[in-house]
Amino acid sequence: MPRYFITLSYNGKNYVGWQIQPNGISIQQKLQEAISLILRSEVDIVGAGRTDAGVHACKMVAHFDWYDESFSNEDLVFKLNSLLPKDIAIKSIKKVKPDAHARFSAISRTYKYYVTTDKNPFLNELTNRVSFIPDIDKMNALCPLLIETEDFSSFSKLHTDVKTNICKIEFAGWEREGNMYVFKIKADRFLRNMVRAIVGTLLEAGRGRLDERGLRRIIDAKNRQVAGDSAPGNALFLEDVQYPEYIWV
Repeated sequence: MPRYFITLSYNGKNYVGWQIQPNGISIQQKLQEAISLILRSEVDIVGAGRTDAGVHACKMVAHFDWYDESFSNEDLVFKLNSLLPKDIAIKSIKKVKPDAHARFSAISRTYKYYVTTDKNPFLNELTNRVSFIPDIDKMNALCPLLIETEDFSSFSKLHTDVKTNICKIEFAGWEREGNMYVFKIKADRFLRNMVRAIVGTLLEAGRGRLDERGLRRIIDAKNRQVAGDSAPGNALFLEDVQYPEYIWV
């Protein structure tokens, strides 16, 4: 059966996360309901990953299978955007090879996290305001250690169903943009709550409470309880999901 990749963005404020859950409305549920209504048949949507409650996406990718190849991708994008709420936007729908998978075919994912020291009523919902001036040099000094690390058990939500906590980080670092501190991290995969736990831990370094030796102890402990508090989800964005070129038709 033909397979299609949907690229979308969303503001996660009003949702329990990407994945369908019994305790609230998810992005996956809204998208699945909309496309099933338009195509007049039950359609399952599989995402590239699971963003937590309140987390946003500039670029999320999901796939679905549909037997009828006569529909226009552009027309389906238009109809979905007309039906979906204003905080979910479909960017494109493209055909891929039948064995391409939104989650397992992805070769990297990139997140950004936004921290500010500025009291700005227009950014409250999309940034994490802190009451101290983070030392960006101290935070960046610890990032190479994250790139060297393989086991991120200390930064994973407890009692998840993943088989391994091994991840390969390709890039991690902070940049200063005025009163904004932006953390960017790119890896082959991420564990649940991993980015927020890393940000919360690095902010401890930013306020002078954590050095390289301390971070090594946290990593070696493989215990979530020894790492810093998770940073709030409202300031986290899934920025990009990348795939190999050969999956596209």
